[in-house]
Amino acid sequence: MDKGLIERINELARKKKAEGLSSLELKEQADLRAQYLAEFRASLEATMDQIWIENEDGVYEKLQKKT
Repeated sequence: MDKGLIERINELARKKKAEGLSSLELKEQADLRAQYLAEFRASLEATMDQIWIENEDGVYEKLQKKT
């Protein structure tokens, strides 16, 4: 994840608390948060794809998504 992205999100959050944000800054904040969440979910999914479960009979199988 890009450190600059997180810093900008935090900068906008601090500014919103202190003095408020313009409509352009609110849109930027929403876009940055959506981008952050997409990257976070992709990273988590990649991590979950690497997990193997050992069954009681000793057989390993990949972790399955719940449906």
